Amino acid sequence: MTALDITDRLFFRDLAPEDATRVLAGALAGAEDGELFLEYRESEATTLDDGRIRTASFDTTRGFGLRAVAGEAAGYAHGGEISLSALQRAADTVRAVSSGHSGALAVAPRATNARLYVPENPLPAMEFGDKTALLAAIDAYARGRDPRVTQVMASLTGEWQAVQILRADGTRVADLRPLVRLSVQVVVEHAGRRESGGHGLGGRFGYDRILGEQSWKNAVDLALRQALINLDAVPAPAGEMEVVLGPGWPGILLHEAIGHGLEGDFNRKKTSAFSGLMGQRIAAPGVTVVDDGTIADRRGSLTIDDEGTPSGRTVMIEDGILTGFIQDRQNARLMGVAPTGNGRRESHAHAPMPRMTNTVMMAGPHAPEEILRSVKRGLYAVNFGGGQVDIVSGKFVFAASEAYLIEDGRIGPAVKGATLIGSGADALTKVSMIGNDVGMDPGIGTCGKQGQGVPVGVGQPTLKMTGLTIGGTAV
Repeated sequence: MTALDITDRLFFRDLAPEDATRVLAGALAGAEDGELFLEYRESEATTLDDGRIRTASFDTTRGFGLRAVAGEAAGYAHGGEISLSALQRAADTVRAVSSGHSGALAVAPRATNARLYVPENPLPAMEFGDKTALLAAIDAYARGRDPRVTQVMASLTGEWQAVQILRADGTRVADLRPLVRLSVQVVVEHAGRRESGGHGLGGRFGYDRILGEQSWKNAVDLALRQALINLDAVPAPAGEMEVVLGPGWPGILLHEAIGHGLEGDFNRKKTSAFSGLMGQRIAAPGVTVVDDGTIADRRGSLTIDDEGTPSGRTVMIEDGILTGFIQDRQNARLMGVAPTGNGRRESHAHAPMPRMTNTVMMAGPHAPEEILRSVKRGLYAVNFGGGQVDIVSGKFVFAASEAYLIEDGRIGPAVKGATLIGSGADALTKVSMIGNDVGMDPGIGTCGKQGQGVPVGVGQPTLKMTGLTIGGTAV
């Protein structure tokens, strides 16, 4: 069966698609755009902490979101009951936004037959007892690896989201989206000092891709390695210095400090640090950044976005020049450009907005070893934890969860307490060397914006940045 067939069975038990389309067309009379978004989601989470299963949950949600868009205004109504009466009440609510408006209704997105991930629901493939046994095995394996391990936390989460999007002209598109994730955190203690390390992996596939013995043992080994490194870490220096960012997950700095500022809504409203800079240099030569929602099986990928637009690959920065923003339909229309397949929402209870998918910096010419050898004294940041960014000013602060000093071109001692401080508006102008080793994150990212969280991916090669400010605890 096709995705449309499967979602028809989920959503049109007591309601005909023709009736839903008729109500939608009436709600959008006089509007410029809008859609009916139908969602069914199954999700589960099992968490182990300190040798015991602490939480085990399963949830099913089903509902709709109805939106009418006229100019810069949007009316939105949602509900958990998919019925003709519920849709009619929602239509009465959103119709007010287009009252007196005479705009023509926008053309529906083109269809796509691309498939970026398997459609099957991953949740039934593994029994609850097998999940708890796996988490117990992770706990035992971690404790057996080193006597300094005092606590192990592991979680397994999965979901299956089925969506169908209807347009007033009768166009209907659907998508079936699996998503799984394994997370491991290990706490070690020695001589009165406690440190932790973590690792996770996941993506849009079944549990079998992450729960093979080699995969979960590797996750434990990496978490333990990070914890033990931090156990011996010395206080991080403070001041301005050269910084080398490792490949893969450190792209979270790119996502937060740069990516949000390249979303269409912030630029249309001129609240981004990059507003009005299209066609101008905002990064060093050689820096090319794309948002690509078409990478198979990746956590941030989408066959279609939550407005029905096929996901795409948008070049936002090319050789240091600002070339494009990521767009949903409303902001694209208001800015006179094409939507890019980045209209995303957390659920049917949320209206879509421009959001990143997989944000990646492209490779450069340098080997990672060459980049490290070029640094006389600096910081090598391999992994990041939390961070904060102000979209308007572009200023950011990121904490490194694994970092090392670089001394005379060699990796030195591990350091703790290092934070990177800077401004997204000029951070990429400080890139002086770009590695040839592009890596993607292991499939763990979730992005928050205006109270909505969506799964995302990041990636980058090894980078050398000159003149970043490091906040630390040592001089």
